[in-house]
Amino acid sequence: MKRYLLCLLCALLLFCATLYIVLQRMSLNVDAVNIANQPAAGDVQPSQDADPAETSSEATPEPVPEPEYFTLSAIGDCTLAPRPNSADFVNKVNGDFSYPFANTVQYFENDEFTIANLECTFSDRNLTYDYTVAMFYFIAGSDYANILTQGGVDFVTTANNHSYDFFQVGVDETCASLEAVGLPYGIEDQAQIVTSKSGIKFGVYTAYNDFYPDESKAVQAVKQLQSEGADYIICMFHWGKDELVYTPRQQQIDLAHACVDAGADLVYGSHAHCLQPIEEYNDGVILYGMGNWSFGGSDRPRDPDTAIVQLTLRRDADGSISNDGITVIPCRVSSKEPDPNNAQKYAYNDYKPTPYEEGTAEYERVISKLNGSYEGGDISVDYSSWYQRG
Repeated sequence: MKRYLLCLLCALLLFCATLYIVLQRMSLNVDAVNIANQPAAGDVQPSQDADPAETSSEATPEPVPEPEYFTLSAIGDCTLAPRPNSADFVNKVNGDFSYPFANTVQYFENDEFTIANLECTFSDRNLTYDYTVAMFYFIAGSDYANILTQGGVDFVTTANNHSYDFFQVGVDETCASLEAVGLPYGIEDQAQIVTSKSGIKFGVYTAYNDFYPDESKAVQAVKQLQSEGADYIICMFHWGKDELVYTPRQQQIDLAHACVDAGADLVYGSHAHCLQPIEEYNDGVILYGMGNWSFGGSDRPRDPDTAIVQLTLRRDADGSISNDGITVIPCRVSSKEPDPNNAQKYAYNDYKPTPYEEGTAEYERVISKLNGSYEGGDISVDYSSWYQRG
């Protein structure tokens, strides 16, 4: 009996020892799990009330800013003065400086930048004409500069073959007239930055050089404007000695390409008094000839066609600006139509450019001149029979 009780006691002690060991091991395992689940030093524990979306390991990406778009408009020669021995332009305007742009101002009022070629002198003085410069001259009072600002023009080049019709004093008077109405302008071989209302720094280089702008100077000007922080660079050239021809010379093409290769975004050409093709070259746009716009030089221009060319500019989030499309609005230089059977005897020009109706033969003719498919021949004109010297 004693031996039985002793065995029972030993068995009980062995059971208790075994139970104690098992419980100890379970305690160690629990502690190990708790330690594994504890945050490392420096980690921040989420609040019990935190939103699961807010505690996600992936951060919400920042929205990508949308690009901005702006419109740059280009038009042709603005000869805002009467031809010699005529008061027709002055009589048509009749003191209303909104008159010349009355049918087109809607295209320029809300765009970012409008450029044009100014081919006349503004002065209130009785200036002496330089007969050695050209056969014709164009001069109007200083207040005629208001035509440009009321029409929505933002910049004009004065670097052309009529700049010095009245010697240096004529240049000075014209510049003073433009400054009086607050209109930026360019003179011969000038590179400058003009900041638009939306803060775009337009770098503009203007040159004439007797119809042959110097390529090395132009390329140097483009690089200068780049170094000065221009966002968008424009070269405005009065070039190509021939008038009323519908294709540019190779020298013009080479110059335009060199400017774009150097960093110009737009090359603007004038002088031919008719439209010439638009070329998209690399990342630039070349307007070889913008023709006439409000042209007081003749009451019956041989070529009635003109156009508004509008470029869409894209500004990306990094501030860079690039060309993003071209829109053309074909126009006539006058609100009146020329008589096709008697064009040179009918004084149709009222100096008020007017858009052509889309789909008309005239509309399509303008498009063909700008895309290079125009099949009409160049026009030869002997101006000596139209005007008198002095």
